[in-house]
Amino acid sequence: MTMLVPRRPQIPDWTAYLAQRAEHAQDARLARFFEAGTPSPDTPIRDVPMVALDMETTGLDARNHAIVSIGIVPFSLGRIQLSERRYWVVRPQRTLHAESVTFHHITHTDIEQAPELGDVLEDLLEALQGRLVVVHYRHIERLFLDDSVKARLGEGLMFPMIDTMAVEARFQRQTWLARFKRWVGRPPASIRLFDSRARYGLPAYQGHHALTDALATAELLQAQVAHHYEPEMPIGQLWT
Repeated sequence: MTMLVPRRPQIPDWTAYLAQRAEHAQDARLARFFEAGTPSPDTPIRDVPMVALDMETTGLDARNHAIVSIGIVPFSLGRIQLSERRYWVVRPQRTLHAESVTFHHITHTDIEQAPELGDVLEDLLEALQGRLVVVHYRHIERLFLDDSVKARLGEGLMFPMIDTMAVEARFQRQTWLARFKRWVGRPPASIRLFDSRARYGLPAYQGHHALTDALATAELLQAQVAHHYEPEMPIGQLWT
């Protein structure tokens, strides 16, 4: 399917960035993660090992809130590796408010004996290592991970991601037709995870659980590529 989309902003040279971080990382866990690198941007997406990542947090501001759970699901375009899924509940360093509990249903009892994020960081990095990370709305996972790792190690954690929300925005909000609809007063199409999945006929899952949302994100990317792209598409056209 061919659709007109606006020119994309300049994307960092992730291969060079990760190599530079590997050379200068002070923490051995981060050094191993960065040394694994990432596939080159011209690699066809069909050949790329990926991992869907989702986190539940105590709020939306990485400076004032904290991670309470993390879910990851390894996958490729043709297969979801549920047997390799991982899920952690982690004890936040900031207060767990009642408002956040109503969303993710992780309570004070759940986190009382849970490990701190630093205690599971090595396992998390190993699970992500060498795979292209896929999220739905990168400004949560990217900012929270980077800030959380900086607070513990004094070094940040940045890497390329495919953002399924941004992919969906290309086709639901950035085309000429979508812009025209907004111009005549129609509200923009929702690009939330639940609504995005519904467009492709994917089943409705209970949201706000990190592992379930990671699975939902993996399935969504598979559907997006099947509908809008070719398996030979270079990943550099999708990552950010």
